[in-house]
Amino acid sequence: MTRFTKINLELKSQLYRLCCEFVENRLRNVQDTVNEIQQSLTSETKSSAGDKHETGRAMLQLEREKAGQQLSEIEKLKEALSKINIEKSSKTIGLGSIVFTTQANYFISVSAGDFTIEHESFFAISAQTPIGQLLMGKKQGDEIVFRDISFTIIDAL
Repeated sequence: MTRFTKINLELKSQLYRLCCEFVENRLRNVQDTVNEIQQSLTSETKSSAGDKHETGRAMLQLEREKAGQQLSEIEKLKEALSKINIEKSSKTIGLGSIVFTTQANYFISVSAGDFTIEHESFFAISAQTPIGQLLMGKKQGDEIVFRDISFTIIDAL
């Protein structure tokens, strides 16, 4: 393993770990919300009867459904992350690629926002995002036009 390959693997590992932490934090937040809703539903049951009681329960049920949808989305994110092999490196951009462009740097994984590693900024994006779709299958030197802005792929790891 060359020094360059080792550095690339470390960078990919760090980005992957940050994406996993992002997903785990979202999961914890939604689970906390579900627990709070469940506690509220339990206390609503012990509350007084009437229209106010029924309205409160209906609102809590809606919140619980929303939280259930969020849990489903988090499961999809975890599934997408599980498909990434951080040890795989290819010059053709795909899931798990780190992409350096003249405009920005990207990690094709899940939509997790912006991460900074050693003074470099990386956007963790899903392959299904508009920019992700444009990058997939491209190689070093290819030019991309996104929202009337043209940029070139400098490297893909």
